[in-house]
Amino acid sequence: MEREQQKSQPHIGCKYINVLHKCQVFFNGFGFFFTFAQISAVPDSLVIIPTYNEKENIENIIRKVFSLEKDFNILIIEDNSPDGTADIIKSLMPEFKDRLFIEERKGKLGLGTAYIHGFKWALAHGYEYIFEMDADFSHNPEDLIRLYKACHDDGYDMSVGSRYITGVNVVNWPMGRVLLSYYASAYVRFITRMKVRDTTAGFVCYTRKVLEAIRFEKIAFLGYAFQIEMKYTIHKLGFSIKEVPIIFTDRTLGQSKMTKGIVREAFFGVIQLRLRNTKRRHKKQ
Repeated sequence: MEREQQKSQPHIGCKYINVLHKCQVFFNGFGFFFTFAQISAVPDSLVIIPTYNEKENIENIIRKVFSLEKDFNILIIEDNSPDGTADIIKSLMPEFKDRLFIEERKGKLGLGTAYIHGFKWALAHGYEYIFEMDADFSHNPEDLIRLYKACHDDGYDMSVGSRYITGVNVVNWPMGRVLLSYYASAYVRFITRMKVRDTTAGFVCYTRKVLEAIRFEKIAFLGYAFQIEMKYTIHKLGFSIKEVPIIFTDRTLGQSKMTKGIVREAFFGVIQLRLRNTKRRHKKQ
């Protein structure tokens, strides 16, 4: 019932309205009639893309996101790539003024800290819908709209681009990696009791209220375990999560950032999460 009431009301963000198509103002007694046609304002959505050595992909992914029928802004968290990724981004910023932003860090500090940096930036700048997405086209930018609609139109607090909600939808992975990822998600579900099938997914839409409720200083993990920890935290806070089926296509350009250390962190980190949850609780603000 609450969700139906939410859907029936027009959405107005904290500071931003996506598009005001038509506004008519009539002043009684003066006879003035004004029509403002399609007044565009700042988009309500921000896509956060962490980068390290993504010169082969970064311009194409930026242009693809900006070509979508819905307006998204982009924030790149750049970890001092030696291949010149930052220079490519900066060369595009005049073309996409006030839509493309970059935050540069001193080195490769980890996926988790990159996203948390981006989350804080997004909240400070008033965005209502904040997305995680890879730079290498493993996540199809067109699916951003489906993730957005799951939150904006359907009223979910978080939406996840899921590889496993309708079977296994992965392209260009060797069978060993597919099995590792699939059974890792099953292992996480068993330990945490979450119902999310793709627990390590990195293609996500968060609503503002979800990120405002999380104590970022308590998020401990950096790699795949970061993705698990975020979903587990949101699950424990009682927010609603919708899995949206996607097709994940492994990168064709550049090098994978996957390491044995990241896999190890995810495996043991899940147990730590469950144990830690018995000692303290995140609290809704």
